[in-house]
Amino acid sequence: MRRVSFRVLQGGEFSAALRSNEKENTVSDHARVKGHTVTRTVHIEAPRARVWKALTDPEVMAQWFGDSVEFAALEPGATGSIDWDGYGTFPIEITEVAPEDSFGFRWSGIPADELNEYSTHVRFTLSEAGTGTDVTVVESGFDTLPGGTRYRRARLEQNREGWDVELDELAMLLEGVSE
Repeated sequence: MRRVSFRVLQGGEFSAALRSNEKENTVSDHARVKGHTVTRTVHIEAPRARVWKALTDPEVMAQWFGDSVEFAALEPGATGSIDWDGYGTFPIEITEVAPEDSFGFRWSGIPADELNEYSTHVRFTLSEAGTGTDVTVVESGFDTLPGGTRYRRARLEQNREGWDVELDELAMLLEGVSE
C-alpha cells in the first residue's frame, strides 16, 4: 500500500513524498551525485545476458550510447572510442570485464585521439532483480580532473544528466519501448 505524506516548508510551500509499505526500491529515477561520483541504478525487464550484450557489444552499444562504438577486444587494456555526431570522438580503455557481472572503462571527457588527464572511470554492475536486471553505473574520478572546482563540478553535472538519458535509452532499447 502506498500513501502520500506532505510537509510544510518555509514560506508556506509544501513537499509531497510517496511512502510505501513495500520493500524500498533500489532503482533511482535520476543519477545521483555524492562527492565526486555519479551513480544511477535502473531496472530493465530483460535477462542479464541480454543486458550484458548491450553494455559490451559495440554494435548494440551504439544503439543507446553514442552513434558509433569501437574497441579492439573485450578485455582489460583494450582501447577504442565512442563517437557522438556533433560532439566528437572520445577514447576509451577497458579496465574490467567480468561476464554478466561488471564492465568498466576509462574515457576522456573531451574529444581526443587518446586518453588524457581529462578521463574518468565508468563501471557498470549487473544484478538479478525479479524478472529482470538492475544495472548500476558509477562514474568516478572527477576530483582528479584539471581545470579547477568549477570545471570539475560542471563535468560532474553534465555527466549526471547524461547518465539519465543514456540509461533510459538502454532500458527502452532492451524493453522494446519506442519514443
